Amino acid sequence: MSFSSDDFAKALEQQLYDFSKGQVVRGRPFSYESDGVYVDIGGKSAAFLPASEAGLRQTTDLSQLVPLNEEREFLIVRDQDADGQVTLSIRQLELRSLWKRLAEMQDTKETISVRVSGVNKGGVTVDADGLRGFIPRSHLVERENPEALIGRAMTVSVLEANSSTRKLVLSQRNASQAASFGRLHEGQLISGKISGIRPFGVFVDFDGSSGLLHVNQISKNYVSSVETVFKAGQPIKAIILEIDDIKRRISLSTKQLESYPGEMLDNFDALMAEAESRMEKLNQSKPSAPAEVAEPADEAEAE
Repeated sequence: MSFSSDDFAKALEQQLYDFSKGQVVRGRPFSYESDGVYVDIGGKSAAFLPASEAGLRQTTDLSQLVPLNEEREFLIVRDQDADGQVTLSIRQLELRSLWKRLAEMQDTKETISVRVSGVNKGGVTVDADGLRGFIPRSHLVERENPEALIGRAMTVSVLEANSSTRKLVLSQRNASQAASFGRLHEGQLISGKISGIRPFGVFVDFDGSSGLLHVNQISKNYVSSVETVFKAGQPIKAIILEIDDIKRRISLSTKQLESYPGEMLDNFDALMAEAESRMEKLNQSKPSAPAEVAEPADEAEAE
């Protein structure tokens, strides 16, 4: 069976123009239209990039996102029509890249800047470089009035980034705590508010961080019920007892501020009012580091 030059040309044409959905191609935009851009990708017909697919950020000026004659990559999102034209997307490529970067940030603990766009029962929604993300209320630094956060920018870390389910869960609290860890040290007096009460102790929010005041560190006397001593939102001062950099946990203590066992239970307000001065006395009473004693000079050096 013979294979003519026409057959060869047709086979070659089919090989060159066999574009399909999901394929990444390179091309040059060459003509703006009211609803998109025509792009030369080397096919028998020009490909088309709809304005809605020009990028994650929408704009009325396509030239800002897609300059003419500038070669770049595109994703084919619709197969060839009867005229051989395919539909392209830059936005879908950027989404792939963004999801990949967010998944990496989940492991590296890097942060990203987002802007709050709405509030729902469980927390706030945010715009994360064009993606819709969610911050649970428990992972906000300011939890009392989330409506006041709308329109505000904040730095967050990634709790979960799943491109398959398009689920993006973020944490302002973790990002803030990570940033503040470098400024904190054991033995430091902090001022905060009680954010949670549990049988084993209370959680205290301060300077973007959260610490645990364990029931055993409240007073030198036994505390039978944490709920009867504290209430949510109550201001409190405490000493940083321990910082666990690996687990990102901060342990607090108030019993070190007591003048006598049980003072936290008997005279809380006075103890809090004098917390700074008591902290100074504690620091002054700590033994200073022993002075270095100079090594005696060798006899040969002395001579």
